[in-house]
Amino acid sequence: MWIVVCYDVNTETREGRRRLRRVAQVCKNYGQRVQKSVFECQVDEMKYEQLRKKLLKEIKQELDNLRLYRLTEPRDKRVEEYGSVRTLFFDEEPIVV
Repeated sequence: MWIVVCYDVNTETREGRRRLRRVAQVCKNYGQRVQKSVFECQVDEMKYEQLRKKLLKEIKQELDNLRLYRLTEPRDKRVEEYGSVRTLFFDEEPIVV
């Protein structure tokens, strides 16, 4: 399944900036960054649960915001991209052009 992960981490403190880096690293391990705080990930149910649990462990719910969106297939019919960077997926590997 395709999911979109969006987050907003409060970075007013040093600990918040560390949290932001950790959240981004978790997302990088599961998908492709498409904007600064937005990742697209292709995962199965088990990986989705792993990702969700890892992200919930990193954020502070009273300060941060996390959103997980499931995209319906086919992804290329549901996502419109505009601007200078395009992300293409071949054999489930992302290529940024």
